[in-house]
Amino acid sequence: MEYRHLGRSGLLISEIAYGNWLTHGSQVEEEAATACVRAALDAGITTFDTADVYAETRAESVLGRALKGERREGLEIFTKVYWPTGPGRNDRGLSRKHIMESIDNSLRRLQTDYVDLYQAHRYDRFTPLEETMSAFADVVHSGKAHYIGVSEWPAEQIRRAHALATELRIPLVSSQPQYSMLWRVIEGDVIPTSEELGLGQIVWSPIAQGVLTGKYLPGQQPPEGSRATDTKGGANMISRFMRDEVLEAVQRLRPLADEAGLSLAQLAVAWVLQNPNVSAAIVGASRPEQVGENAKAAGVKLDADLLKRIDEVILPVAETDRIKAYQNVPAQRP
Repeated sequence: MEYRHLGRSGLLISEIAYGNWLTHGSQVEEEAATACVRAALDAGITTFDTADVYAETRAESVLGRALKGERREGLEIFTKVYWPTGPGRNDRGLSRKHIMESIDNSLRRLQTDYVDLYQAHRYDRFTPLEETMSAFADVVHSGKAHYIGVSEWPAEQIRRAHALATELRIPLVSSQPQYSMLWRVIEGDVIPTSEELGLGQIVWSPIAQGVLTGKYLPGQQPPEGSRATDTKGGANMISRFMRDEVLEAVQRLRPLADEAGLSLAQLAVAWVLQNPNVSAAIVGASRPEQVGENAKAAGVKLDADLLKRIDEVILPVAETDRIKAYQNVPAQRP
């Protein structure tokens, strides 16, 4: 495993992070989830990403139990706040009330006194940003979080939040967007802004929800039990990539992966890590062996010629429109 600084902060994180969205507490039984966490630790992964909303709060609890007994100082635990975690009007968003209550609930479920990174899961257009950042400042100053980050925020909002964070003397150090060979919308504005301000990317879905593993074949039904058949949310997320022209392009990557001595999944993870603004790639798993295989992408260097040939294959079907980075700001209160 290799380790990188999170943005320009002093925090070192494993360049492969383990995430439990759509798995722990939902798709995967707890025994298997715990086995995946053990496999991550065995592979040298020290960075674990979750959110209060995952599996209706169960994912945090599963992760907390799986990590119980580990040396806390040797781990970097990240979680997020924004989406609804209860039926009440204030059980959502980035109001001071919700942030202050949510951090305590997350710490209880994770069985820890602090998280290393507390992230705003979306931008909240219905709460003054000053209120949100002031609440995050109190979370940091109380010792409940060491650093602050955002997830799926456009460049303009990142810049405004960074200015307030500087004024409040709290470390806003990261952005957590979707990023893969097939989804490159952050390359237009988010990455240049983050580089300027000193934020690092912790990217999710580097394998494009499994499409870049090559297991989905053009003109064929998805394999039984795969994410594309998951009615709990997985099928909806992956649908944007399930077009024959995309699946055909992915199959044309096979000889390039073979040339690099990598599986298609490893090539996909290694590809995002070639971007110097990426601090870590988040991988998930439903089986322990998947964790070990994905972790082999750590430390891989892809030469310029190979990167060029990858682009020749995949860029024609990739999403690059920077405007798509603004479409993740919810238009209505959740």
